[in-house]
Amino acid sequence: TLGALLDKAFTDILQELRQYEAAIAGYDMAIALGSGLAGVVGSRLHAKMRVCDWRDWRNELSALTARVTDNRRGYDPFVVLTVTDSAALQRAAAAIWVREVNPPNGALGGLPIRERGEHIRIAYFSSDLHDHATLRLAAGLFESHDRSKFLTTVFSFGPDSRDGMRRRLEAACEDFVDVRGLADRDVALLARRRRIDIAIDLKGFTRDNRAGIFALRAAPVQVSFLGYPGTMAAGYIDYLVADATVIPEDQRRHYAEKIITLPNCYQVNDSRRAASPRRFTRTELGLPALGFVYCCFNACYKITPEVFDGWMRILKAVPHSVLWLLEENPRAADRLRGAAVERGVAAQRLIFSKRVSSEEHLARQRCADLFLDTYPCNAHTTASDALWAGVPLLTRLGASFAGRVAASLLTTMGLPDLVTQTQDAYEALAIRLAADGELLGDLRARLQANRSTGPLFDTALFTRHLEEAFRRIDERRRAALPAEHVIVRA
Repeated sequence: TLGALLDKAFTDILQELRQYEAAIAGYDMAIALGSGLAGVVGSRLHAKMRVCDWRDWRNELSALTARVTDNRRGYDPFVVLTVTDSAALQRAAAAIWVREVNPPNGALGGLPIRERGEHIRIAYFSSDLHDHATLRLAAGLFESHDRSKFLTTVFSFGPDSRDGMRRRLEAACEDFVDVRGLADRDVALLARRRRIDIAIDLKGFTRDNRAGIFALRAAPVQVSFLGYPGTMAAGYIDYLVADATVIPEDQRRHYAEKIITLPNCYQVNDSRRAASPRRFTRTELGLPALGFVYCCFNACYKITPEVFDGWMRILKAVPHSVLWLLEENPRAADRLRGAAVERGVAAQRLIFSKRVSSEEHLARQRCADLFLDTYPCNAHTTASDALWAGVPLLTRLGASFAGRVAASLLTTMGLPDLVTQTQDAYEALAIRLAADGELLGDLRARLQANRSTGPLFDTALFTRHLEEAFRRIDERRRAALPAEHVIVRA
């Protein structure tokens, strides 16, 4: 109904403004007025997770599973990805979304097969080309591309913040195009006029995506990379960049795209990322001078009741330990304190810190002893931040891409012993590391040594591997061959 549509639109704005409690009430009203609106139940669930509102959690998950299994719309695929560990369910949710919201669009017709020129023309598309997690990971990639073989275009449809990261990116690209004011059709036409060979979507189905550009086929080959850890289940996305940990060969059936398997971690990292020279003390951060400091700086929506239950069991088993978290919003912090008390843990043992610049955040993390990962959706950029800062990270291996990212990072870093297979093993190792200073010290030493010598933070090496994949998929297209899985060797 018109009333429900208007109410949902207004409520979406409230969520964008981080007015989550008001947004939840608005979504409740939209559901009451017209429950068939695409994405409304998923948006409501995501808003609840943003403030750690776990009321009726089990029923929420059951309703999600039932709705997706019944092939009914309602859940943004990103929401499904963050709260479930089923790659099959995630693919089904994405397929429903593509069918209902972002179907293939043949309005511009097909693209001819062109002879290869002197360069392969690649183009990256994103709204996050400023001081954002995506660019903090990928800035070095743009600088490292081989200009003798590749011409790089960037299409930006996000804010022009004029910050240092944005300026760095613009300096690294031969062709930077601000397309904020253009419709999807016009952006796709612009890419076609520039004779782009490979279009790389850095957004997937995350916030502010422009999947419609790819539905129109902006380039002969289209690739999903970095921004969305799952399948888009869209026929117009030909490849998904991954690695053997996040998508093992026997799991490829859950991904509609052909898989580009890189030899190390799929996640690019910037070898030039800088931490503030400031030396923080625990006291100034509100942390105890003595005692074990666990931390997790993931967004609140990744903290499920099951994850929190495990964290509280760990705190109860380790006297004088604390859990250091990011205060994403005051309401979430209040709810987590209350949840701790309900589980027999003093509220004061949860320490919350405000957001600061990425440089200061990297520096202050050094005051932590161990990063505790979330499940089923892992730390991604926050995981590589912790490793760069020298903080060991403990993860539980999931079944889907989003739940295996930290394992990929740790394996590439040479720390596979921090990857656990079960919740019990995760909790046991978290407790052991607090008691075994020698073991924790060994992990820190290995982490420090491997940071500078291993492949995880070798941006130039990563770029060569990605370029090899691009070269091979471009060759297949020019030979009129269909997309096929690509394995890049070290």
